[in-house]
Amino acid sequence: MKYTETNSEKKTTKTKSKKNAVIPGYHLSLGIVITMLSVIVLIPLASVLVYSLRISPVEFLGLILKENVRNAFFTSITSSFLAAVINVVFGLIVAWSLVKYEFPGKWLLDALIELPFALPTAVAGITLSKLYSTTGFFGKGLSKIGIHVAYTQTGIVVALVFVGLPFVIRAVQPILEKMDGQYEEAAFMLGASPRMTFFRVILPELKPALLTGFGLAFARGIGEYGSVIYISGNSAKNKTQVVSYVIMQKLSYIDYAGATAIALVMLIISFLLLLFVNVVQVRQSRRTNLL
Repeated sequence: MKYTETNSEKKTTKTKSKKNAVIPGYHLSLGIVITMLSVIVLIPLASVLVYSLRISPVEFLGLILKENVRNAFFTSITSSFLAAVINVVFGLIVAWSLVKYEFPGKWLLDALIELPFALPTAVAGITLSKLYSTTGFFGKGLSKIGIHVAYTQTGIVVALVFVGLPFVIRAVQPILEKMDGQYEEAAFMLGASPRMTFFRVILPELKPALLTGFGLAFARGIGEYGSVIYISGNSAKNKTQVVSYVIMQKLSYIDYAGATAIALVMLIISFLLLLFVNVVQVRQSRRTNLL
């Protein structure tokens, strides 16, 4: 016989579902969330889109394809990509050391990783430009062998490595902590070398976390301003201007159309990067049966 749910049973089910909510105020909380999200995020981003639509496609392309703007995009994207790759390598090494080994001052090193998040980026930029200048602690020795960091694209990469490294470490560290050591033991018992164990057993498990950290560091680097504004030199001739500096420059010249056009492109790039990060996280969640 086919079972049909009665009205009383439906009411009982609804009552039970309502009782499961221990803390009341769902509608009020949802309203506050939507309001704050709209005021702080959605409305400002929508204003950029609306203002950009006032510009004709020809004018938009003309603003984006200017030589200094193209160079700024190229500098920001290439420097951010290179810095993110460096952060993936060294972030994995740091996370591995913090999880797998015990050494004096480990807690201090773990705490210092958060420093780029807490430190004002302008302070970081001033400090790095001083250290890597031709008279600085690091720059003096590097300049003797013909390597110049401050006021070059290399300096931009150094600054972006500084601000992006914590993203990779904090993405990889929890995965390493939860990883069962039996995987390594099983690979060793089957005759796998340490190198093969790392690349065949451990690295595939860390790949989604590494991609997430890479995407976050890349997105942070493209929009970074404070840490690169001093060490880059901001020279259009030497192609050391970043996109964020060009936007500020156009705003100071009251060129709102140009600033908005560049901001829209930045918005699209950031959205695609965050979409990439979310896709990686969803696939990892499905892989570990969390969804």
